[in-house]
Amino acid sequence: MFDKAYRQRLEADLAQWEADGVIAPAAAASIRNALPPLSPGINIAVVVGIVGGLLIAAAFLAFVAAHWTEIARLLRFSILLTGMVVAGGLGAWFAATGRDVLADLCASIGAIIFGAGIALVGQMYHLGDDFAGGMLLWSSGAFAAAALTGSRGALAVALVAACIWTCMRVYDAPDNLHLPFVLVWLIAAALAFAWNSRVAAHLVALAAIPWWVATSLRFDFHGDQPSFVLANGAALLFGAGLAVAAAPSPRAQRLGSVLSIYGAFSLAIVAFLEVTTVDDLFRLRTGATAAQPLWAVACGAAGVALALASGGITKRSGEILAACAIGLTLLAAPIWPASAGGEPWFAYAALLCAMLCLVVSGVLDDVRPRIAAGWLGIGGVIAGITWAVKGSLLRRSVFLAVSGIIAVVFASVLNRLLPRAAR
Repeated sequence: MFDKAYRQRLEADLAQWEADGVIAPAAAASIRNALPPLSPGINIAVVVGIVGGLLIAAAFLAFVAAHWTEIARLLRFSILLTGMVVAGGLGAWFAATGRDVLADLCASIGAIIFGAGIALVGQMYHLGDDFAGGMLLWSSGAFAAAALTGSRGALAVALVAACIWTCMRVYDAPDNLHLPFVLVWLIAAALAFAWNSRVAAHLVALAAIPWWVATSLRFDFHGDQPSFVLANGAALLFGAGLAVAAAPSPRAQRLGSVLSIYGAFSLAIVAFLEVTTVDDLFRLRTGATAAQPLWAVACGAAGVALALASGGITKRSGEILAACAIGLTLLAAPIWPASAGGEPWFAYAALLCAMLCLVVSGVLDDVRPRIAAGWLGIGGVIAGITWAVKGSLLRRSVFLAVSGIIAVVFASVLNRLLPRAAR
């Protein structure tokens, strides 16, 4: 939850509790005084300043590119250096005057100019055509800028360049795991942890997705579906996020909560992909489905184990159900080949149960994004089952009807077992 929204809700609750006599005015005042001051928001002037800075940076790059052939080489290099120095100097001045957003913007612009300089200098001196290597160099420079200045924008530039780099390396060598990106990602995660920044945590969580997508699409698994490999990645991200959030450190809790949210949504999307890609709606592989690679299976198993460990540490039943959701989604992969001669009813049932567990997990732990991810997954799986090309539509309608009846009966049993206050 964002700090400002949390403060507004807390202030409303304190006022209500104080009016109802639940807490004394002195206790409410003590709670308010214990809270750290809110960071200043982004006002209209700052927004206009950000747009102006971006326009100036675009104008600078466009001017240099338009007159590139007319400018002497030494002068070209000097212009690029001057652009980075000016951006850094303005950023330092903004930081000294307390305008952190504009300082972050200047660091981001400096990182972008650095990347443009790599490309233009490489073209100017006819350096090697290793474009992926250039992206790695750009990412390294942007990471250095982010670490030195604490700029979230520079971190975003670094992660974008790193994602392009790893996708190109995977494309160039599809039969090999590109593990160096994992090290880069861990460095970014360490920065997000050190900064205790939710924005940085979102950037880190997003950066994990391209590597898994590129790896699952390019690896030759002898007929294995990419959605099964993606399921292991979603499981690891979800389980690792829950485990990190279970740590007592507030920094770890903030980073882990964001990672688990992205993992939950990834799991829901993967459940939809398993139905649509494996059951002939979108055929991505032409061979017969084979066993998944051991490293991917190990990642999925680690995700389940981390989620269970998190549930054991926090004593939250919702996280145990989250582990069940992960396990059931992974279980659909080995179930599918067993139904090669007919329709994979057990795989459908496993995916529906997985998404239901995800929804219930979010309800028990009061995590709204997890609830939304579960409902998204349920809708996607039902749509995939209903509109799949393979098999009889009548049988599918019967399967969905039976599933609905079982769900209603289960809800009735739960309604009787749960205490009235917990319903």
